[in-house]
Amino acid sequence: MGEEQAGTVKLQSAECRLQIDGYCREIEAYLCRKNDGHLIRVVGPSFERVSAWAAQGIPLRIAFRGIDRYFERYYGKGARRRPVRIDFCEADVLDVFDEWRRAVGISHSADAPPRTSLPAHLERVVLRLTQARAGGALGETFDTVIDRIAHELDSARARAQDVRGGARQALIDRLSALDAELLQIARASVDAATRETMAREADEELAGYRAGMAPETFARAREAAADRLLRERLALPTVTFAGA
Repeated sequence: MGEEQAGTVKLQSAECRLQIDGYCREIEAYLCRKNDGHLIRVVGPSFERVSAWAAQGIPLRIAFRGIDRYFERYYGKGARRRPVRIDFCEADVLDVFDEWRRAVGISHSADAPPRTSLPAHLERVVLRLTQARAGGALGETFDTVIDRIAHELDSARARAQDVRGGARQALIDRLSALDAELLQIARASVDAATRETMAREADEELAGYRAGMAPETFARAREAAADRLLRERLALPTVTFAGA
């Protein structure tokens, strides 16, 4: 290896370390805010753990959502006793990352979505739709659509256990159609500024993957990422069934 090539490798390595250091500091700052200002340093084994998240390509926003998920469960247990260490959040961070990869279509071929039954899926979707409707923040028109879809899914749930063959596939196809309808109305319910913000956030999430994607693949992933952010913003479930 010549001196010029060796210098380039060293420069790239230094840039990578700086990127990882910056990633870890962002995680540390976010954890501090979640811990009500109590600073728990991301150093030693914790630094290595978070560095591995960066190396895997876990976007910061996705890592933050995993941390949020842990804190939601932690708060649900009652009064907190001590600040949370980042190590405790890893399982949730990895779970959210897997969910995100599947949602935007960049899962590894070896990844398999969690197996779930059709009746259980319908039950969760109806519950999520009911919760979204109860929030009262979606508007009367959207609420009417949610009521109609929830009623249809509730009726489907009653017979889902016994459907087989063509009837089961027809029900699954119907779920995909209802999901597309729900997303179309959801997109129309937010203003242009919000759509632009979600598109920008989708670009940020996918930044580490864009170079390895064909333009059409990136366009699909970008749209899927923006839709995921929209569902998150409006607390809407994925109606499409992708289980066993």
